[in-house]
Amino acid sequence: MKIRLGVNIDHVATLRQARRAPYPDPIDAAAICLSAGADYIVAHWRKDQRHIQAKDIADLCKYFPKKIHLECSYTPEAEKLALKCKPHCVCIVPEQPGEVTTLGGLKFTPEVQQKVRLMVDKLHKKGILVSLFISPIADDVRIAARLGADIVELCTRDYSEATSAKKAQKLLQDLTLSALLAKELGLDVHAGHGLDYLNVLAVADIGAFSVMNIGFAIITRALFAGLPQAVEEMKDIL
Repeated sequence: MKIRLGVNIDHVATLRQARRAPYPDPIDAAAICLSAGADYIVAHWRKDQRHIQAKDIADLCKYFPKKIHLECSYTPEAEKLALKCKPHCVCIVPEQPGEVTTLGGLKFTPEVQQKVRLMVDKLHKKGILVSLFISPIADDVRIAARLGADIVELCTRDYSEATSAKKAQKLLQDLTLSALLAKELGLDVHAGHGLDYLNVLAVADIGAFSVMNIGFAIITRALFAGLPQAVEEMKDIL
């Protein structure tokens, strides 16, 4: 199965926001990534707007329809932005104040399930696909299906940070079982978080994933090789 690549451009905006300058523009980055072979553009709007801004999401959805995967939490502000901009897909992720990056999948407490279900229903009414960012746990896969998700993105953070080959292999087994279960339940299956040029192939080889969403590794590689080459190299691996 051909595996598609979603390139997360958050850290292009991180560099821009460091100086509050008008550049580098995430729109330019998105155009370059798509021209170099990326299948989707991923952008995470956080409540603190540390990198991607609301205007960025509006512009990305305007200029690249059917290509934008918006990551956001289940807050009223994020829901309002998603419904207004109408990206191709919204990936609902957990968000904790002060975190450097997303720490893991959604924690499906009854309250979270209720909020997510309401948001899923509203997004579907606008024709927006919905992905849920979850840990590779069977129960969470089943909950995601019950909540009406079209897609699950399995968090690969633990695998990416594994300190031994034995641990990495165990985590790959968890990803495999969860991905196969998700497919059996009729869900499309994505992977993301911490994937890079060295560790992505083992996940891709599982054979159950349709999309790899990768950002930090590609943007950092682009500092030395250029953004087109960084995207092309990842596409070659996949």
